[in-house]
Amino acid sequence: MRSLRAAGALLSALWHVLGGLWTLRRHFPRLSPAERADEVRRWSRRMLAILRVDLVVLGDPPTHGPLLQVCNHISWLDILVLNAAQPSRFVSKADVRHWPVLGALITGAGTLYIERESRRDAMRVVHHMAEALRAGDLLSVFPEGTTGDGRELLPFHGNLLQAAITVNVPVLPVALRFVSSGSGLPTDAPTYIGDTTLLASIWRTLCAGDVVAELRYGQPQTAGGMDRRTWAQVLRRDIGKML
Repeated sequence: MRSLRAAGALLSALWHVLGGLWTLRRHFPRLSPAERADEVRRWSRRMLAILRVDLVVLGDPPTHGPLLQVCNHISWLDILVLNAAQPSRFVSKADVRHWPVLGALITGAGTLYIERESRRDAMRVVHHMAEALRAGDLLSVFPEGTTGDGRELLPFHGNLLQAAITVNVPVLPVALRFVSSGSGLPTDAPTYIGDTTLLASIWRTLCAGDVVAELRYGQPQTAGGMDRRTWAQVLRRDIGKML
């Protein structure tokens, strides 16, 4: 029965993704930025409901930019969870662009892509991030650079924080964890690490059926003279405390 429910949810999720692609291509160009944000929020919340993932928001999500959110990274679900609370533009690794179906949706939402192994590409992305922040955008990054197991933070990379330093805008630390609704303990169902494939992680999440995404917002902070490496360490410490 659990597998049958998961299969039904998977079909519903695929249909919802296709509907999102249709909205992006047919309606997004005519919407205002506020209307686009509302549409992304509704779509993301509906997708979480289809996946049977409950959302718990602690603290105050940002209402507008210019602002740079930094969050720990666990799963392909992270972008959905953050957008369900407050939509933003993401900076993501380039291979996300090639994810089946989802990649087109994430790209259409205005994601900035980065080649993680290229220092030159990081400089290019920082330049585009600075432009977006000057325009008043709300941006989100995962400074760990890759997904972890949700129990221990990986080192934070500070390169992308240079955009916030250059434009002198605040950074908001955000802590995310996935727990079981029954026990309240961390669950590995949505994790996307090691040799786990995207489809396997999605299927495991669907079969679990009791996943809760807890999103905790901290307080915005400015660099205050810190360089990007020092600031990255401070943000890692703060998010660790929030977790």
